[in-house]
Amino acid sequence: MTVQLDERPAASACSGNETFALRVLGTSMEPEFLEGEIILIEPDGLLRDGSFVLAQHEGAWIFRQLCQRANGWVLHALNPAFADRSLPDLSLVRGVIIQKALPGRRRASKRYV
Repeated sequence: MTVQLDERPAASACSGNETFALRVLGTSMEPEFLEGEIILIEPDGLLRDGSFVLAQHEGAWIFRQLCQRANGWVLHALNPAFADRSLPDLSLVRGVIIQKALPGRRRASKRYV
């Protein structure tokens, strides 16, 4: 999933470390995350191998699984039709996905922390 984020909200609108939500677009993270689901991102979340994250890659914001490999970190798409992308620096990670929900279906919610 590629996510386009416009400028960050004004400081008075919300703090840079507040949880925020995005809608899943595309199929790169299927079958765990389906198009249309809402994901909650914790900017100060703990980064670890296997976490689902929002990161900047080549000027775009993408949603992937963070995986540690012998040669460093990669952003891994769950859908095998999409290639892994190397991540030169963990500072490019914007936050950790802590929850997903399907609008209108409270019971379809799932937590990741």
